[in-house]
Amino acid sequence: MARKRTMLFDPKTFLTIVGSGKTILKSRKKQIIFSQGDAADAVFYLLEGKIKLTVISQKGKEAIVAVLGRGDFFGEACLAGQLVRIATATSMDDSTIVRIEKNAMIRVLHEEATFSELFMSHLLSRNIRIEEDLVDQLFNSSEKRLARVLVLLAHFGKESKTEPIIPKISQETLADMVGTTRSRISFFMNKFRKLGLIEYNGGLRIHSSLLNIILHD
Repeated sequence: MARKRTMLFDPKTFLTIVGSGKTILKSRKKQIIFSQGDAADAVFYLLEGKIKLTVISQKGKEAIVAVLGRGDFFGEACLAGQLVRIATATSMDDSTIVRIEKNAMIRVLHEEATFSELFMSHLLSRNIRIEEDLVDQLFNSSEKRLARVLVLLAHFGKESKTEPIIPKISQETLADMVGTTRSRISFFMNKFRKLGLIEYNGGLRIHSSLLNIILHD
């Protein structure tokens, strides 16, 4: 007869308790969590803040490949045999991060079904996002790509707010994410503001009507 558990496993609680191969990191804005080329020996979970993942080419050109928010895992490729980091992870604002050693991550994935479900949900969502990013780059204009980036940064559908505010983000960063020039970003941001789709008021406020730019053919 199987032994009953005395306590139910809570994956969110697990991620906030130090120990068992886990440490809590506090990072300041622009602080590097890991760099491209570092040993890949841990998985990270973002409790608070924002993280950007960037890749630098051999010619020194930098590209932002992802912007992550609260509740996202990153660095998980080490579980699939990645030995070194292929990207650099940098805090975009003050952040709280859980570092989970590779062996500890593998152990809890094997032992706790609820944690495995949480992690699998993350992987599926990330895969969908990558596919959508590829389609976005291949078929959409830079104006639509910018609108989509702003909507994603605002986390529509994930928060109770209907008009979320994005912390300060530079037009240079948006240009890197969209794959265009800063001047084009400036042009489209001014256009969105004049149309009432965004406004600057204690940060960048995104209105749900911005979705119309993405949906309009």
